[in-house]
Parts: sequence; C-alpha cells; structure tokens
Amino acid sequence: MMRSLLFVPGDSERKLQKGIDSGADALILDLEDSVALSRKDEARATVASFLEGSGRAAGTPWFIVRINALDTGMSENDLAAVVSAAPDAILLPKAGSGADIQELSARIGAHEAEAGLEVGKVRIHALMTETAGGMLAAGSFAAKSERLAALAWGAEDLAADIGASSNKDDSGVYTDVFRMARSLTILAAAHSRVDAIDTVFTDFRDLDGLDAECRAAVRDGFSGKMAIHPDQVAVINRAFTPPPADVERAVRILALFAAAGPDTGVLSLDGKMIDRPHLRQAERVARMAGLKPDGVPAVD
Repeated sequence: MMRSLLFVPGDSERKLQKGIDSGADALILDLEDSVALSRKDEARATVASFLEGSGRAAGTPWFIVRINALDTGMSENDLAAVVSAAPDAILLPKAGSGADIQELSARIGAHEAEAGLEVGKVRIHALMTETAGGMLAAGSFAAKSERLAALAWGAEDLAADIGASSNKDDSGVYTDVFRMARSLTILAAAHSRVDAIDTVFTDFRDLDGLDAECRAAVRDGFSGKMAIHPDQVAVINRAFTPPPADVERAVRILALFAAAGPDTGVLSLDGKMIDRPHLRQAERVARMAGLKPDGVPAVD
C-alpha cells in the first residue's frame, strides 16, 4: 500500500533521516531535479549509504530512488551507485515509452546480478507524462516488464516540454493538455495492471486545496499521491485510506466470492446483485486498506 510518496533530496542526509518519521508510505530519494549537477556524485553516495544503513524493519517506508532520465548520460552512474543497496524501486523520470521500461529493467537486472541480489527484486515506477512523447506513447507501457509497479504523471516538466506558460488556468484548474495527461496515466496504469500515482500539489501550505485534489484523485482511480513536503503526508494518507464501512463491505464481498468458488459470476449481497467488477473493486479497496486479496491484514 503506497498512499503517500514523499520526495526527499538525495544529497541531504538530514532530510533523508527526517523522512523516515514523516509517516509517508514511501520515500522518493531524489537524484534528479532536487540535486544540482555539481552534487550528483555526493547524492549517489549519500543515498547508497542511507539505503545500506536504514534496514527494513516493520513500518519502514518503501525506498524508491528517482534516477536521472535515460537520455541524460547520468542514469547508469545512478544505477551503479544504488541498485547494490537494494532499493525497493527505481523511479524513471521522463519515460518516453515502454521501450524505456524494457531498457531500464535490463540495466537493473545486470546490476542486481553483479551485486548478488535476486534478479527482479527491484521494481520500477515511471513518470510517463513529463514529455509529449511519453503522453503519446501511453499505451505502450503495458506488459513491457514484470518489474513495473506504478505509473505516475507530472505537470511541471510537461509544461516546459510543450512550452506552456502554466499548467492551470486562472481559477486553478488544470488546462486541457494536463487533464489529458492525468487521464492517460489512470488509463495506462489500469491497462498495465499497476498502481496509478497522482502528481504533486505544489502549494504545500494549502492543505485544504491538497485535500480536495486528493479526494478527486481517489474518486477517479488513483492509488496514491506524491508529496513535496512532510506536512502534506497526513492529508494524503487520510484521503487515500478507505472508510471503515467501505472496507467492511469489501471484506464481505471477498468472503462471498471465496466461498462460492472461482467459477462464480454473480452473487447477492444485502439484496443486491454483485458480480466480477464488484470483486475487482473490493480487491482494490482491500489493497488500499493494507489487506491481502482475501481480506486478511497484510504483513510487510
């Protein structure tokens, strides 16, 4: 379950340590935008040391490393520095197509083998709408690697790529291109059977605005949201945690289908028909609540 994914600059050991206590489900240890070019090597060493010394105790957030884009010439040095320290996932920015996912998967696999890690252990998250090309290739991300665990969208880099002066109108609503990017991310994630992660809310002081954006994201099918400030984490976690009544209903649906057997198509709950789409929704609610598909609490 990853409701909140907090960005932390990779060159700040103090902020990395502080992130562990933020309550975020995942920390995105950043080697890209938040790190100056002159500090890339220092950030790689800091992140690797942090990963090696942090352990994986119960309650520890997931550790996801955002590397530099594949076309920068820096991503291989990023991977060489951090994969051996076994992060939970690599976040690929400016992913252009499914071919980029395949390339990254192969490169991660080579570093896993070199480090003696189980091949396939490190997952992949991808920011797929930061470029026009990534948006237009949204359908290509499916089935390109079993490592792919989540797709996310970003509005700031996309604005720069297409030459937009802003990604929102005067009333604070995303303009058409950016609403399209958001929608394509939901669709591509569903097509790929992975989590859809909503973009950051940049005004970290506006917690009411963040809450409204989170609730819209939950409504539309996102599984979690990225954060840029620790104060945003509690708001995100609250919004992406299903209400108890929804969880209770989901558990009942899962139990009914489990008892009926795998060939069952239609059942009745509280006098209403439920079928396979209801089962899939119940599985989603259970996963967001930290339960296994059978409704039993998950143990990390």
